[in-house]
Amino acid sequence: MASTILYKTLIMLILIGVGVLCAKTKLISEASNKDLSKFVLQVVNPVVIFMSYQTEYRVELVKNLLLTFVISAAVLCAVILLSYVFVRSKQDRESEIERFSAVYSNCGFMGIPLVDAIYHEEGVFYLTAFITVFNLIVWTHGVILISGQKDFKQVVKVFYSPTIIAILLGLVTFFAQIKLPSALADSLGFIKELNTPMAMIVSGVTIAATSLPKLLKNYRIYYVCLLKLLIMPLIISVPLVLLGGIDEKVRMTILIASAAPPAAMCTLLSIRYGRNSVYSSEIFTAGTILSVVTLPLVVKATEYLTKIL
Repeated sequence: MASTILYKTLIMLILIGVGVLCAKTKLISEASNKDLSKFVLQVVNPVVIFMSYQTEYRVELVKNLLLTFVISAAVLCAVILLSYVFVRSKQDRESEIERFSAVYSNCGFMGIPLVDAIYHEEGVFYLTAFITVFNLIVWTHGVILISGQKDFKQVVKVFYSPTIIAILLGLVTFFAQIKLPSALADSLGFIKELNTPMAMIVSGVTIAATSLPKLLKNYRIYYVCLLKLLIMPLIISVPLVLLGGIDEKVRMTILIASAAPPAAMCTLLSIRYGRNSVYSSEIFTAGTILSVVTLPLVVKATEYLTKIL
């Protein structure tokens, strides 16, 4: 599986390179990239999620979905606690941005294409549970962390997001076994196929706006990326392997979602609340590039742990 992850991440890196090229040649402007990002997040991702529920009802699927909800919540709570251990508050240090980046991953942009490529609809089906828990926690703890304000109204807004609506509609169609007409299913299938190339190209355009020479000189960026991409996932992998009775697809889907690069959402929230958005963008850039190497390593290490434990 590690070789499959490496192959898929290399493809994504090439697509990211296309995005960088589009930005450098002015084919895609920063304003256009924001619109494309919204399209991916609010149209393409929800379609991918919804279509994952267009599958035959099986008791095993329901059991694994509920299990993924529980484990995802436990994993995210654990990494939040670990972030306070590994990232200490210090004057003149962007501790909140570093903690956010160490906890929250690009589980939508990077997670969906990877899981879909490896486990197809069933993998995305389980990933929806992680994404649901992720959204609930990031719009509470994440927003409070970056803004410094307790704004619980954001929790209500989460349920109006296209992603959560797609999950709810998908659950209804899955349990009621409502199948879409062929023409509609095929049309949504075409939109679904846009997910990987568009998400990676948008990431590439975002990366192109970052100053790489400045990024390379900041050792804290490497430290945060080490936490997010290797230390945290490897810590998580141990209990995931030790817990018996977990389907491999559930375990690896949660692991891939957790080991994905830092969330681009940190930059968006930093802009909104007047934090250091340049720094958060640099962490996102470094993490996205390094994940090409770290994701296969984490998967390989987990496969090895599974054999010896």
